[in-house]
Amino acid sequence: MKNQSKLTVRTRFAPSPTGPLHIGTARTALFNYLFAKQNNGEFILRIEDTDKERSKIKWEKNIKNGLKWLGLIWDAEYKQSLRIKIYRKYLEQLLRENKIYWCYCTENELDLERAAQQSRGEPPKYSGKCRDLTKEQIAEFAKQKCSPVLRFKIKNQKIKFKDLIRENLELDTCIIGDFVVAKNLDEPLYNFANVIDDAQMKISHVIRGEDHISNTPKQILLYNALNLAIPEFAHLPLILGSDRSKMSKRDGAVSIDVYKNQGYLPEALINFMALLGWNPGQGSVKEIFSMKELLKQFSLQKVQKGGAVFDVEKLKWINKYYIKNMSIDDLQYQISNIKNQKYRLKIKNHKKNKEILTIEKERVTKLTEIGDGVKFLFIDKLQYDAKLLKWKDMAFPQVREALETAHKALSSIKEKDFTQKKLESKLLPLSAEWGKGDRGKLLWPLRVALTGEKNSPGPFEVAEILGKKKSLERIQKGIEKC
Repeated sequence: MKNQSKLTVRTRFAPSPTGPLHIGTARTALFNYLFAKQNNGEFILRIEDTDKERSKIKWEKNIKNGLKWLGLIWDAEYKQSLRIKIYRKYLEQLLRENKIYWCYCTENELDLERAAQQSRGEPPKYSGKCRDLTKEQIAEFAKQKCSPVLRFKIKNQKIKFKDLIRENLELDTCIIGDFVVAKNLDEPLYNFANVIDDAQMKISHVIRGEDHISNTPKQILLYNALNLAIPEFAHLPLILGSDRSKMSKRDGAVSIDVYKNQGYLPEALINFMALLGWNPGQGSVKEIFSMKELLKQFSLQKVQKGGAVFDVEKLKWINKYYIKNMSIDDLQYQISNIKNQKYRLKIKNHKKNKEILTIEKERVTKLTEIGDGVKFLFIDKLQYDAKLLKWKDMAFPQVREALETAHKALSSIKEKDFTQKKLESKLLPLSAEWGKGDRGKLLWPLRVALTGEKNSPGPFEVAEILGKKKSLERIQKGIEKC
């Protein structure tokens, strides 16, 4: 086995444009990006679009846009559909060297062969029926206008390789059988095109999901047959649902676009995806990592072998942290790109918008929730039960007196001084005095009158955003309800 010599670290993310960028493939891209950049290497994007029927330009654009949104910018880009002549050259070489051959077996014949093997308790594999066809037999098939495929000849041997995550792995080729490498000279299949590309692009490390482990021995056989340098391999653990089964849409197996439009931040998704199978080790409980921190601490040696459970509650918690610690200007920019936000900031005053965001960023989990907690700011007439105005066992006459006291206090504050700070300095001492130590007697009815909600931001910040006129109007409505 010829191994990769000491070269610049080059990793690749090689998606097929047959659907949108999903959370699982995005995690693979992230781990490749982190490993390359922390080793001063290069991160390559390779669009594997040889499946002519399923590959679509719209999905290629979706994948690229998703990577850019996450901040995973590639250093070079390739498309397999533009490299057909290269693959053909290597296929012709293997044909000349008698390492691959044309197979004329039909799908029906192959199905019958597999069924017979399974009935005998044998692993299903190709029998090698077409391996040593004579020229006359090949000519006869050609007359029948059959559509053959190209198969690689396998010798019985044990393929051993070291995985950077799973350590030493071994496979006996006797269970594989001669496998198909191309539909024809112009349509290579995954394993073949993959090997040629990784070798030509000088990929030093192939970092991919564990579902590709079974492909690795086949690819090593092809590397050896073509005398090409073999990269190092690292197979990432699968992402599992909450019940540790294969992750479904219910568990979060959806596209990056869905997360974006639900109001998740790219920084939060990067942080969350990094923890799907990796942790800094040594008993660390740290869960918040910036990209800068990940580039310092990430290590393939600390990637776990077992499946990584997708915990949507953790994702929400991480997203909430990033929203809470984001600047108001950045937050305004992010929400401007959300498609399905229920309550957009309708107040034209830029200062008021900032005040609203300052309130909301402390409470929301996702960007799409911004506005949910302050719906009362966008409603002209509040609808609520008068009983909600009561604090503990207060009677309506007491509630009315509390609101009248608050109305009189707020009326005495000039419009230009109607700020949270001024309101607090005026009402906090008054509430302590009026309520005889129980501030809730004055402040609870006031807050409910201003918001109509049982749970809402405090009365001072709400009153500042509403302004003096609207605040007094709402307090008066509360008085009338009593």
